[in-house]
Amino acid sequence: MAVGGAVHIQTRAVYVVLPPQTLLLDVAGPLEVLRYANQQQSDIGFDCHYLATNQTQTTTIGLTLAGLEPLPAELPENAIVLISGSSSGAGLEAVNLTDITRERRVLSDWLRSTVKDDTMVVSICSGALIAAEAGLFDRHQCTTHADCLDALRKIAPLAQVLENRLFVEDGLRFSSAGISTGIDLLLHIVAGLTSPVIAARIAQTMVVYLRRSGHDPQISPWLSGRNHIHPSIHKAQDAIMAAPADDWSLSHLADKAGLSQRHLSRLFRDHTGMSVVDYVNLMRVNLARDLISNSRLDMESVAERSGFASTRHLRRVWSEHNSHSPSHYRSHLS
Repeated sequence: MAVGGAVHIQTRAVYVVLPPQTLLLDVAGPLEVLRYANQQQSDIGFDCHYLATNQTQTTTIGLTLAGLEPLPAELPENAIVLISGSSSGAGLEAVNLTDITRERRVLSDWLRSTVKDDTMVVSICSGALIAAEAGLFDRHQCTTHADCLDALRKIAPLAQVLENRLFVEDGLRFSSAGISTGIDLLLHIVAGLTSPVIAARIAQTMVVYLRRSGHDPQISPWLSGRNHIHPSIHKAQDAIMAAPADDWSLSHLADKAGLSQRHLSRLFRDHTGMSVVDYVNLMRVNLARDLISNSRLDMESVAERSGFASTRHLRRVWSEHNSHSPSHYRSHLS
């Protein structure tokens, strides 16, 4: 929204909780997603703070983190608290284990006293155990690293602990499985707070893929056809999602995927259950739906910006995925 010629940016404070023996990949991967999100769009600015019980913190690879902020007495509205995973402490001396246990207790006590009803809680890997100790997953679904599932069930008997998930979303409670899945989770969160197109662009930049496991529900229509693990097809899908309105000829897309046109066509149908053309049209329908929901553009402009040749073309493809027309959809928006 422009006010006096300036663009208003909504700021979301992000507090990254660093336990002793922090797993750096649990921090670096997800926070890179937020850094790129700040570069790719201007609606939401993620203001990141790194917290620990001391000004320095240990990591599993021997690198010491410094310049850390103390735990704040309270959190601002709509804050995001991200809790990194950490080592179990195996191989450390008893005195160090005592210190680790004490620090983890301080962190869980802080979470219990400061997390509010509007706070988004995000746990990465074994960070779920610290969140669970604070009672933050009680009466919520959650997950963690496979090696920590039993411990999570013991710590949080009131939680519904799910196995074989990349990540789990339950209200304002988000949790991911092992290590690299923190990137998957943050891409999912950014897609919800900004748009799936922004998340797709970030995934392309980071050379990762927008993944979901076969057990995860398809929360967003943008994620249709993503329940597979073929990297070349994910690369093609990410390119389409990042710019659905582009002219996606088979030869152009084959170059993006690093495949021959014939091989791309066969693999695409095998892994997504639809043709390349059908997938492109579905992504364009998703873009049109977002434009209809979030703008006052007329249908001709919606069709043009979504990559359709005409409003008639938009209506024809739209009807393949929706029971009502685009105009009817807009008239019934709340």
